[in-house]
Amino acid sequence: MTDADAIPEPTPADSSIDPLDVDEAAALTARIVDNVERVIVGHRDAIEHILVTVFARGNLLLEDVPGVGKTMLARAVATSLECSFNRVQFTPDLLPSDVTGVSVFNEKTREFEFQPGPVFANVVLGDEINRAPPKTQAALLEVMAEQTVTVDGSTHAVPDPFTVIATQNDVEPGRTYELPVAEIDRFTKKIRLGYPDEAEETELLGRVAGEHPIESLDSVATVEDVRRARETVSQVTVREPVRAYVSRLAGYTREHARLGVSPRGSIALLRAAQARAVFEGRGYVTPDDVQTEAPTVLSHRVRTDTGTDGSAVVDQALSEVPVE
Repeated sequence: MTDADAIPEPTPADSSIDPLDVDEAAALTARIVDNVERVIVGHRDAIEHILVTVFARGNLLLEDVPGVGKTMLARAVATSLECSFNRVQFTPDLLPSDVTGVSVFNEKTREFEFQPGPVFANVVLGDEINRAPPKTQAALLEVMAEQTVTVDGSTHAVPDPFTVIATQNDVEPGRTYELPVAEIDRFTKKIRLGYPDEAEETELLGRVAGEHPIESLDSVATVEDVRRARETVSQVTVREPVRAYVSRLAGYTREHARLGVSPRGSIALLRAAQARAVFEGRGYVTPDDVQTEAPTVLSHRVRTDTGTDGSAVVDQALSEVPVE
């Protein structure tokens, strides 16, 4: 297998991409959500959070107890998009090169050739990311921020669009590793699924009694659709008062927590609000879009003196920071 065969051809983000109309992009998101719901029961809000992340050019962290459908949700979203998809099962013995790739000496050409790792895909599922040691977790730092991988001094671009969806279990703390703050900050959103209610679980059991619905799920959006929708999101108008509101929210967290929201977090919130506006069929961001996205975009970036996550601080910011 040659280097060209192994790596999907990257398409750099390009302002010349023809964006979808806002109504077209909104219809696209609804079509994807409806398709994923053929597999996933009772988590429409979580599906929307993932799509907001994808269209906002970000990455998403799914945290919950085992068995609630984290991996299946990520698979269903990736399958609904006609994109390349790779899964990495994080384990304590996983090496960074197992994620990014490695240079291998070719006896025929007498040269080193780069063999890409599973990170070279449009959608990368990092399953149970907190089971790998920090050195391996750090293998994702560059690619999550810059969409490139550097190995042996050579930089390789990953395909565009690119999104990491990582899962982690919040049980068995003695057998997992805490994600470093620098990596947490690279996740646009962090969400939880929770247990289904009785009706949802009954519906779920009926769906999986025979063949699992994921096996017959078809894609309903192409790579080009995703690129065009991302361009639509990037062109959504964000006026100065809304930008100032985002800045005040971030400033509040910095004043009321040991570690507040970084400028990267403010940018992530702005982009997520743009995506939310498109979902609602608008070409401009309102404070409501910011408030809808703030809890899942900001909370995991905040550290308090008690060591808990920053959801309470973000809730206080949303209630106390004025909208001007």
